[in-house]
Amino acid sequence: MSKLFGKRVNVEEVEEGKKLQPKFDDNGLIPVITTNAVDNEVLMHGYMNHEAFKLTIKTEFVHYWSRSRKCIWQKGKTSGLTQKVIELRIDDDQDCLLVKVEVAGNGASCHVGYKSCFYRKISFKDNEKNKLEFIEKKKIFDPKIVYKNAENPTKL
Repeated sequence: MSKLFGKRVNVEEVEEGKKLQPKFDDNGLIPVITTNAVDNEVLMHGYMNHEAFKLTIKTEFVHYWSRSRKCIWQKGKTSGLTQKVIELRIDDDQDCLLVKVEVAGNGASCHVGYKSCFYRKISFKDNEKNKLEFIEKKKIFDPKIVYKNAENPTKL
């Protein structure tokens, strides 16, 4: 553990104390939910490892651990759509983060071109429970233009 993160010693301190004592999973990751600080819309879900968490706190710009690329990346470094930390929260047992951000540029956070990575919902209509409905009808940017020849991070 770094000096930034305290050692988890007892439940009371983890749940009610003032020390940052994050619990990373067996892969060294902690889940992160990212929302727009203005309207609280959920923009994305990702993960941080120790280093990404420390970089986020140090720079006040969100860094994630990419499970597909197996590296740390600062959100928006390539696209210019950086996520400035407005508030960083940790849940009751310190195993999940909520980060409220201000997104630079056009406000998009999804590499596919939408504002939110949650641009579709699951249908609950009869005979359509395996179908997706688009919530966002229009992309904010064209990923081919923004990311040029960069490899798509989505893996099958």
